[in-house]
Amino acid sequence: MEASMLKTRQCLLGIRTFLSVTSRIWGFIVYILRKHLRTIIQYQTGRYDTLHLSPISRNRLGEFTRKILVLDLDETADTTLSHDGVLRPTVRPGTPANFILKVVIDKHPVRFFVHKRPHVDFFLEVVSQWYELVVFTASMEIYGSAVADKWTTTGNILKRRYYRQHCTLDLGSYIKDLSVVHDDLSSIVILDNSPGAYRSHPDNAIPIKSWFSDPSDTALLNLLPMLDALRFTADVRSVLSRNLHQHRLW
Repeated sequence: MEASMLKTRQCLLGIRTFLSVTSRIWGFIVYILRKHLRTIIQYQTGRYDTLHLSPISRNRLGEFTRKILVLDLDETADTTLSHDGVLRPTVRPGTPANFILKVVIDKHPVRFFVHKRPHVDFFLEVVSQWYELVVFTASMEIYGSAVADKWTTTGNILKRRYYRQHCTLDLGSYIKDLSVVHDDLSSIVILDNSPGAYRSHPDNAIPIKSWFSDPSDTALLNLLPMLDALRFTADVRSVLSRNLHQHRLW
């Protein structure tokens, strides 16, 4: 009887050990699969069907001037690790940079590890067919111009660039005056993660959440339908002014 009970205990112990080992192995497999999936999502090609316009739409579009899309860089189109890899707390350790910039600031060489927001290449490829693209960043020119150069490797899609010296400093914040870009504000759209940057022109702004490292982010893709439609408006402010309540969300 005792021998039978001993065998039963040994059998249960073996089952528990097997289940424990199996659970650990399965947990490790799930971790690897999730990590691989994040990588796939981060680098997968974005999709937005840019279909040919109908003759009616083509004629209507010809009635309006070509619009200008003003783009921010940091935390809108990309995010940066600076000072030779000192991590921002929001960036996962070990996340590989898309490219590394080497610039000299105050006679000191500094490397910037730049991470592209998911789908930014596809986004720029599409909107460059619709808008005149302009960069307006509160970053220093020596850094901002180096990043912008990386976006133009396949063609000069960023026609004009504005940096910190073109901003207005007010109460510690850099404000972007869109009249510097063009005097006709009816045709300018600014995409920026910071409401303070465009507070002089909220009727021209599309808010977007700040991005740091989320590989599943699709914010840029989600904006394509709106940017497509804005091409057909006489005054972008007539549409974007209805969106002001969303600026408080970011």
